[in-house]
Amino acid sequence: MALEFPMLVLGIETSCDETGVALYDAAAGRLLAHAVHSQVDMHEAYGGVVPELASRDHVRRLVPLARHVLAQAERDVRDVAAVAYTEGPGLAGALLVGASFGHALAAALGVPAVGIHHLEGHLLSPLLSAGRPGFPFVALLVSGGHTQLMRVDAVGRYTLLGETQDDAAGEAFDKTATLLGLGYPGGPALAALAERGRPGRHRLPRPMIASGDLEFSFSGLKTAVATLARGAPADEQSRADLARAFEDAVVEVLVAKCALAMERTGLTQLVVAGGVGANRRLRATLDARGRQSGFDVLYPEPALCTDNGAMIALAAALRLQSGLARDATLAFTVRPRWDLAAAG
Repeated sequence: MALEFPMLVLGIETSCDETGVALYDAAAGRLLAHAVHSQVDMHEAYGGVVPELASRDHVRRLVPLARHVLAQAERDVRDVAAVAYTEGPGLAGALLVGASFGHALAAALGVPAVGIHHLEGHLLSPLLSAGRPGFPFVALLVSGGHTQLMRVDAVGRYTLLGETQDDAAGEAFDKTATLLGLGYPGGPALAALAERGRPGRHRLPRPMIASGDLEFSFSGLKTAVATLARGAPADEQSRADLARAFEDAVVEVLVAKCALAMERTGLTQLVVAGGVGANRRLRATLDARGRQSGFDVLYPEPALCTDNGAMIALAAALRLQSGLARDATLAFTVRPRWDLAAAG
């Protein structure tokens, strides 16, 4: 379904524990306004996300956030030409809230409602940044339960190069944070603790770093940390040293696999998207490797690494412009894994 432009797309993200709403101007190619409400404080008491509570909070937040974003952009709701929402993956109840709101608003306005795959939103989110990449590029997607390397040739044209065989990097961060007695959300807490850790105090395994392919595995790192933690002192510095060792191991594996993907594909742009992409040590190490190996590394702004409505609005706008809006979620099926050995 292709629409005439100019066009304003309202994006809604409710896949988990953040309610995000954004307004994107497809004609100008810029984000007009966006807002995110985090449920961290509500779920902290439970040590993780409670799906029913998350869904109910989305119900409470969506209308006020939508009004806020429209006011911030100085636009009327009747200016909206399409409503985009996250169709999956995510928590069923939370997704239902966003989908119901999106379809109801679109029906009231007489405009299309476009369901967007959550991972496609993350994958394209660096296009919101000032230093936006051009197609084709390689993307490292490190979001929640997903760690994947993809070749991105155009909107809707994605080739899976490699992915995790068990825990994703974000899951490993959260589980290790629990082992170290850190609160929810575990990933950012562990990264903050690692800043005070002494490098080289512990040596953890680097799973699959020398496998010769682009696959990942992070489940064993949690076990290795648990083994070390049992014999280590319980003081704060010892915990920080363990956190630093864990973070160094994950970063080294991610950087090595990214460098291999760039070498195998022959591309010169690497895009990093998803929550773990905000990790400062990962960014610094990837930037250094890029300078050394001759490829550029691009990221969305840290505020756009976590779940947000801006990436959903952008993905929908790009699909509408390309005539690919119909069955957007089904269209985000990566083509068969590229045979890099043959391609090289």
